[in-house]
Amino acid sequence: MQFHLNGFRTGDPEVAEAAVSAKAGEFPASVDVLIVGCGPAGLTLAAQLSAFPDIVTRIVEQKPGPLELGQADGIACRTMEMFEAFGFSQRVMKEGYWVNETSFWRPDPADSAKIVRYDRVQDVEDGLSEFPHMILNQARVHDFYLQVMRNSARRLEPDYGKRFVALEIDETQPYPVKVTLQRSDADSEASEIVRAKYVVGCDGARSAVRQALGRALHGDSANQAWGVMDVLAVTDFPDIRLKVLIQSAGEGSIVLIPREGGYLVRIYVELDKLNANERLAGKSITVDRLIAATRRILNPYRFDVKEVGWWSVYEIGQRLCEKFDDVPEAEIATRAPRVFIAGDACHTHSPKAGQGMNVSMQDGFNLGWKLAHVLRGQCAPEFLHSYSAERHAVAKELIDFDREWAKMISAPLKKPGVPESEGVDPEAVRAYFVKHGRYTAGTATCYAPSVLTGKGSFQSLAKGFAIGMRFHSAPVVRLADAKEMSLGHCSKADGRWRIYAFADSGDPASPSSRIRALCEFLSVSEESPVRRYTGAGQDLDAVIDLRAVFQQSHRSLRVETLPAFLLPEKGRLGLRDYEKMFCADPRDGRDIFDLRQIDRGSGCIVVVRPDQYVADILPLDDYKKLSSYFSGFMQRA
Repeated sequence: MQFHLNGFRTGDPEVAEAAVSAKAGEFPASVDVLIVGCGPAGLTLAAQLSAFPDIVTRIVEQKPGPLELGQADGIACRTMEMFEAFGFSQRVMKEGYWVNETSFWRPDPADSAKIVRYDRVQDVEDGLSEFPHMILNQARVHDFYLQVMRNSARRLEPDYGKRFVALEIDETQPYPVKVTLQRSDADSEASEIVRAKYVVGCDGARSAVRQALGRALHGDSANQAWGVMDVLAVTDFPDIRLKVLIQSAGEGSIVLIPREGGYLVRIYVELDKLNANERLAGKSITVDRLIAATRRILNPYRFDVKEVGWWSVYEIGQRLCEKFDDVPEAEIATRAPRVFIAGDACHTHSPKAGQGMNVSMQDGFNLGWKLAHVLRGQCAPEFLHSYSAERHAVAKELIDFDREWAKMISAPLKKPGVPESEGVDPEAVRAYFVKHGRYTAGTATCYAPSVLTGKGSFQSLAKGFAIGMRFHSAPVVRLADAKEMSLGHCSKADGRWRIYAFADSGDPASPSSRIRALCEFLSVSEESPVRRYTGAGQDLDAVIDLRAVFQQSHRSLRVETLPAFLLPEKGRLGLRDYEKMFCADPRDGRDIFDLRQIDRGSGCIVVVRPDQYVADILPLDDYKKLSSYFSGFMQRA
């Protein structure tokens, strides 16, 4: 962690130097970005935007205060990678439950009224991520984001008790979106007006912002009721501290998720099928009914509930909004978006795959840096069309997966020994879980070729960094101090682009090395994206951050012999940054060139977006294509 850049500092290094902002308690008349809703999507977006002192962001929430007990709890590996960028992955790992294995139970062939374990598998495949699949109360995730916001230069805090009422867009105004808000914690119907350049509705499945845009969620219900409860219980069920899928012969299914803290457990339990057009609101379901259903499915094991922390019932369904911004499809070529929706406001899932909170947070991460680029003049407003295009495709794909997975869990079982009987084979469920593990880990997202995502012409130079997918981190050794670390952890949620230059097998200190030539191009050429898009007075890496990875051992290279561009002078004191150069970890199975199938003879450039997705892979000396990539959407400083 670097924090003495602009002079010696004491105190908590996580707390940034305060920027000029509105007085405490004062709500500004105009803002750059107004976020509606303090859910996972809204807080991710707010935390990302809080990294920019020059962007005025406010987030409003109609509830009177922060979430105290969250419904969501599953945190995918990909989300943990994002949490590392925000600086709190280690806190989640310390507090949360680690999902290491999943066990599968089905009817006992000797007595179908009882259940028996038939398999136990690793939850996440080896090498998929440096982070585990975690379980932690959503409210704690909110707490961590809120702390990031408080620590930021803008000292951003949510404005609670403010309800979104309406919006109007007038492009002739400097702040085109006029938003009407009301106090939700007062009897008065008095309203207040705030003007914004951009508004983002992160206000849930009943989103008032989405309704103001005239958009709706479309989809269907599986006519299946499930209950969920967090309980403290005494049981002799042996897998109570494992993630478990249980399918009984005639009593339905259970998905069991251990919770953080060592004792709490979450039970998703299948209830009755609903008739066509029947809604849960018309059914009287109590927690005692959930407990009774759980006991029947767990037979022959006892399940004595001592305390219920929280419970609810829900219908399985998947719904998707046709577009995630205010611009109709027919008008994309003529105007840029002003209003966006994210998270449950534009897509809803069943809880079975644990995707709702995770996908919502990725929405916020995707949109945040793009808004910052436009507001700072780095990209034209039309660049914001990419948010809906990218995230709608991701949501559609995940909803299709979730629909199939939820259907399999709720389906009746095939009768043993009767292959032609209707229903699902438990073994097919286990196989589907293993096969699609990358979806539940959050690592399957792949953005299609676009102005932001290369076509893969040079994918062969680094087969393990799939273009359009998240940057798959791997071990390295930092050259200057011999620190063993994960390369992807260089990518923080600060809105910067990363260029990882993987050197060829030659001596990088040589005057004729390709790494030195690349550094020379980036340093002095008029076509250099670093020179084009870095503003006067900014640090050399303020927009595009170059990092080099060498094949040689860290003990065989000398920092002082390598290109000066990799030792940039930064900050008001002109201090050198010694954290730009890395070497492959020589230990067996840890060499990043082997792990990510990087061409050792040629090396390559890997361009990584601010949200950690691989944008393109290029030859080390293809400066024209590197320059052309950024000029496709960036504006000169």
